[in-house]
Amino acid sequence: MNRDVASCNTYNYGDAMYWDARYVQEVGPFDWYQRYSSLRPLVRKYVLPSSPVLMVGCGNAVMSEDMVKDGYEDITNIDISSVAIVMMRKKYEHIPQLKYMQMDVRDMSLFPDDSFDSVIDKGTLDSLMCGTNAPLSATQMLGEVSRVLKPGGVYMLITYGDPRVRIPHLNRAVYSWKIVLYIIPRPGFEKSADSSSAVKSSTEPVPVTEEGLLPPDFVLEDPESHYIYVCKKLDELLELAGLSLDDIRTDNADSSEKLPPNYDESAIL
Repeated sequence: MNRDVASCNTYNYGDAMYWDARYVQEVGPFDWYQRYSSLRPLVRKYVLPSSPVLMVGCGNAVMSEDMVKDGYEDITNIDISSVAIVMMRKKYEHIPQLKYMQMDVRDMSLFPDDSFDSVIDKGTLDSLMCGTNAPLSATQMLGEVSRVLKPGGVYMLITYGDPRVRIPHLNRAVYSWKIVLYIIPRPGFEKSADSSSAVKSSTEPVPVTEEGLLPPDFVLEDPESHYIYVCKKLDELLELAGLSLDDIRTDNADSSEKLPPNYDESAIL
C-alpha cells in the first residue's frame, strides 16, 4: 500500500498550498476524469436524489451543479483549498441545494458520525496517493469517509487506480464495505475498428476474483479507463436480520428512471 509513484508527477497533490496556487491561476471550471453526464447512470442507481450527499475534493468542478439540475436536493461540498471554496460559495450563493466548506478530508470532525447517505470522490483519494505520507493519508481519509457514512450508505470512488492498487486500501474489515467495481473508458475514447470484442456496458459490474482483483484474462477496451468502486457500508443489524437496505428501499427501486420536473439532459452534456 505505497504511494502511486508511477502515476504521479512532482506536484504534492495532498498540499493545500498547491491547490490554492492552482485555483488562483486556473480559468474556468475543471472536472477530473469524467463529467456527470457519463457518471449519471451509476449515480442515479446508487444515490437517492433526496438524500444528503457529501462531495469530497470538489475543487471548481461543475458535477454538483449538474446533479442539482438532475434533481439532487442536498449536496455538501468540501475541499482543502480555501481559494476554491470562496470562489464556489460566491458562484453558487443563490443555489440552496449546494453548500461549500473548507475542510481536509482526512479530518472531517465537524461532521457527526452517520451524517451522509452517500460520499462521492472523483480524484481526491488519488491526490492523496500522490502526496507525502500517502498510505497514512489514505487510511485517515477512508476512516473518516466510513465514519460519516450512514449504515447502508455508499462511497463512490472514481479513480485511475486499478484493483491492484486500490482494493488493499478499500477492502478492510474496519470499514465493513461491500465493493462493486465498474469500469468506464476515458472521455473521447473510440474503440478500434478492427477490435473483435463485444461492446461492454459501463453500467454492468465487472467480475472480480475472491481477492477483489480483475481476472487474469480480463482485457480493458481502453488501457486508460477509469475505475468506479461502489463501496456500500453494511448495516450490521440488517445483516443479522437477513435484510439489506435495498429491501427497505423497495419503493424507491426505480428512482434512477425518475426525472425531475423540467429536467434537460442536454444542459449537463
